[in-house]
Amino acid sequence: MKNFLAIVFIVFSIGINAQNYRTHKVKSGETIESIAKQYLVTPFDIFALNPDAKTSFGVNTTLIIPKSRVKHTVAPSVTKEVIDYKSHKVKRKETLFSLSQKYRVSIDEIKKENPRLYSENLKKGDRIRIPRFKTIVSKQTLSNTIKMYAVRPKEGKWRIAYKFGITVPELEALNPNLKEVLQPGDLVNVPNIAGNEEKKVDETTFNYYQVEKSEGFLALERKLGLSQNELEALNPELKTTRLKLGMVLKLPSEINHGGASELEATDKTELYSKIINRSTKRIGLLLPFRLNRIDLDSIQETKELMRKDRVIATALDFHTGVLMALDSAKQIGISTQLKVVDTEGRNSEIAKIVRENNFSDYDAVIGPMLTQTFNRFSEATKNNNVPLIAPLSKPAKVYDNVFQTIPNKEVMSKKIISYFEANSEDANIVIIADRSHKIISNSLKRSFPKARQFYSELNKDGKDGYFIFPTTLQEGVFVPGKNIVFLETESKAFTSSVISLLNGLSVEDIEIVLTTTDKNRAFENDVDHNHLSHLKFHFASPNKSYDSDVPNGFVKQYKRKYGVSPNKYVTRGFDITLDILLRLASSDGSLYDASGDEIETEYIENKFRYSKNLFGGYVNEAVYIVKYDNLKIVNVSQSSMRQ
Repeated sequence: MKNFLAIVFIVFSIGINAQNYRTHKVKSGETIESIAKQYLVTPFDIFALNPDAKTSFGVNTTLIIPKSRVKHTVAPSVTKEVIDYKSHKVKRKETLFSLSQKYRVSIDEIKKENPRLYSENLKKGDRIRIPRFKTIVSKQTLSNTIKMYAVRPKEGKWRIAYKFGITVPELEALNPNLKEVLQPGDLVNVPNIAGNEEKKVDETTFNYYQVEKSEGFLALERKLGLSQNELEALNPELKTTRLKLGMVLKLPSEINHGGASELEATDKTELYSKIINRSTKRIGLLLPFRLNRIDLDSIQETKELMRKDRVIATALDFHTGVLMALDSAKQIGISTQLKVVDTEGRNSEIAKIVRENNFSDYDAVIGPMLTQTFNRFSEATKNNNVPLIAPLSKPAKVYDNVFQTIPNKEVMSKKIISYFEANSEDANIVIIADRSHKIISNSLKRSFPKARQFYSELNKDGKDGYFIFPTTLQEGVFVPGKNIVFLETESKAFTSSVISLLNGLSVEDIEIVLTTTDKNRAFENDVDHNHLSHLKFHFASPNKSYDSDVPNGFVKQYKRKYGVSPNKYVTRGFDITLDILLRLASSDGSLYDASGDEIETEYIENKFRYSKNLFGGYVNEAVYIVKYDNLKIVNVSQSSMRQ
């Protein structure tokens, strides 16, 4: 029998070769895409000749490959296309299986359209979406499936990919030697479609976005503020092809997320599509609600206490963000069991909590919120191996099981120095410091050898007077063009006076950009924020402010529920909690296994990349460079200073 099959295959191969085809035996690690790239054909060409490869592709599979890019035979194609949805109200005793039988769709197809069903059971009264499909059977003869296209002015990879309805990686697969920067007149291989089928790029009416690695609809809704339905309305092909790496999407003009001219790859890790562990996550939350101070019989007194007590207000805001994160995670099939404990903000209560609660089988514990109570709790539970998350403070000691979410000063200092080392070409550097910051000033001098150093003046007693004479900074210190000033101090008076002087000197063709390696309280309340905006004050920050001009799903949901914008404590509660849940869901192990320094995540206002200390726990090293711009604090792109 084997010999007979071999003879049949040989005869068939001779016939194929006679028709200008060749065969390929699949090796380990190869994919249809890599094989298509090797022979400079499209994956469709291979599937057309090897329809079984869609379901039985593997090592040692023999494929028929066309030698030319001309296909002579008729290729049947069967596809399912979603045409609309039916709203179904669940009745008693109905199950996902019975609904799949009734509507002739799979259980997985129902769950995909209703993600909460991954983590919730179907209940009577639920309203769910049932997709309706149209089966399309087409037979068409494809000839010259690839054609040569001459690149036009201003066209790059993403424009050509969008124009011909393919992804950037697919364009690169068709052109193995494609240059990074295309020049007008360059010839590239593209799908052979009619001119009236080519998509038009209209940057006056729309913006464009290139889908990044592992991005799904929920990730895009949080990043772009557009729902799946809204994206599908602008990009109808999504209804059938779904999201793919490198796909270029059309967006409304008011959504500027990098823009068409700035489409770049990113190092950020998107965890939404990496979910492999859907077990219920057990999370502890320790916050200082201070219920011991509240008289529950007096509503007015309770409201007044919540308004005046900053700690209680912060705890409530953070708690709101946590709950919103749990709800978001639930929508993608991650269920959570949350245990909330009131620490009352007292060390004595921590001892009681440790005695009365066993956190050893929890996936993570967030809090306590205050530094002193977190230190006491982490000391008492350091041998439990439960990940402890410090949400708003830096612990006195980062034990093996501690996750410090706020980066250290040293990390932020290095970040701002590295930023200006890369973005200060041809700029005049000036370092101004008080007497207690000479070490920092000298360190900056080593990074910027051409910089000029100035120190605060001494008073009549020979001590630091925390002032500087205006004439010191007026005699040719600043030059026409860009001047970068490092101000190193913790004195409010010195900060205020120096910034006032610099603001007056930044005129006409003399541009002064202010920065510091340590943005402490001296740069806050007593400083004129108009001066900080005029001086484009740059600093390193553990978080950024979300852009209110860009639609954001989380912000819209919060405004709809509470009537105001979320503050930084709400967003931090949301970001930290969602990050923990996604890391746990994307790993078969613990939070430790999902926190390598190669994983950097980013959410509404915060990003996280943990580095494991040699003799301790995990410290977040993800930092933003932000600046004052028109009285707003905005995130700085790495290229902004070069412009």
